[in-house]
This record gives sequence, C-alpha cells and structure tokens, in this order.
Amino acid sequence: MDFKNLLEIAKIAAQKASVEILRIYDSGDFSIEAKSDHSPLTLADKASHQAIVKELEPTGIPILSEEGNSIPYETRSQWDYFWMIDPLDGTKEFIKKNGEFTVNIALIHENRAILGVVFTPVLNDLFWAVKGEGSFKNGDRISSNHFSLSDKGLNVVASRSHLNDETQAYLDGLNEPQTLSKGSSLKLLMIAEGVADLYPRYAPTMEWDTAAAQIIVEEAGGTVTVKGTKRPVAYNKKDLLNPHFLVAGGLKS
Repeated sequence: MDFKNLLEIAKIAAQKASVEILRIYDSGDFSIEAKSDHSPLTLADKASHQAIVKELEPTGIPILSEEGNSIPYETRSQWDYFWMIDPLDGTKEFIKKNGEFTVNIALIHENRAILGVVFTPVLNDLFWAVKGEGSFKNGDRISSNHFSLSDKGLNVVASRSHLNDETQAYLDGLNEPQTLSKGSSLKLLMIAEGVADLYPRYAPTMEWDTAAAQIIVEEAGGTVTVKGTKRPVAYNKKDLLNPHFLVAGGLKS
C-alpha cells in the first residue's frame, strides 16, 4: 500500500466534496429528507458522497459510506483494507448553518483506522494522520494535551444535544471541569489539537462518524477507548453502531 499516495487522494476527495457541500450550503436549497432512522439527509450529503466516490474508486479499495449501499457483514468481513466515509458529518449542524460539519474519510485495516482525513468546509481546515507519522492541521503538526484526571478545570467537550445523565455523571466526577460545545467530528479534533482535554460520548454514534478523527487523535498522542476500558474503538463490526467511548488527550498515570 502506498499510503502517501492514498493520503493525497483522500485529501483531494475531501476538498472536492467540500466544494459540492458549500455550493448547496450557500444556495440555501437543502431538499431535506428523513432517512429510515429519522435522521436528516440533504442534497449536500448525496453530492459529497458522489464526489468522494469518484476520487476513491480508482484506488480499487472497497468503499463503505454512510450514504452508500448497505453492504452485508459477510462481504465486509473479507476486506483487508477499505475506505470508510461520512460525506457530511453533522447534517443537523449543516441545516442550522452554524458551520460545524465535516467531511470524514478513513482507511481501515484489521478493524483499526490507519489513515484519516477530516476537512471542515466552512473553516477550510484540513486535518490528517497516517499511522506512525503524526497528526497535522493545514500542514502543521498538532498534539493533544497531557494531564491527570484529577487536575482542576479540565476542558471537556460535549455535544449540545447529547448531554444525558450518563455524561453528566462523568462530569460530576471531575474537578471543576469547563464544558465546551461543538458539532460533528470537530469534537474529537478539539482533543487532537489540544483545545480540549476530554470528550465523553455516552450516546449513539456510527463507525463512520469517528473513524477518520480517531486516527488523528491517536497520532496526536490521545486515545479513543470504549467506556470503562483501555480498548480502542474498533471498526468493521457486524453492527456498525459504536459503543459508548471516551476521547482523551495524553493521560498521565
């Protein structure tokens, strides 16, 4: 695998998808539909998916997309490598026009993300990482904070719409934490670049929501682990629903 070449292809795909997203974003004509799980789907989701697939298909690597066809586990489980994409992560934020949405592209191998690209169309920021090579934002290396869970005033990022009892209980166990809000995979990127320290996600997410950002967090020195364990969140499971998880910077023992 020529990861350097694949990274460049993924970057181009994310940026071309962003052009399509912003074209629709600026037009205001979203043509919102409801998917089977009642989550929203817009013209931008579809246009971004098509733009990404056009760039990734020539690699010959299988593609699993939130907006693509459902692929049986019996087929997926045979894949050595595959692309996992979320053409528009944060569709609700897109509809609200608050700019907090991203394009996520990950390369998965043996149940782990080994390459990730996240692009923020409105902010025009490009994040990427390849396993063993560090994490970058617009070409500059980024790293997560190092801290102890007992430290006072840790910055904890939480979803505006998912501050449930479980998340509140986690916050209550910290020492005067400061809470921050953000949409989409931007929450994980805040950990990767040291803007925040912790992100407890004790509510449902799908694999394509987190795969690309997870490798960026990990290569920045942080972790994305299943709640209550030290096990990294894994990918290409039979059920593509993520377990509850905690994103953390570099925790001191």
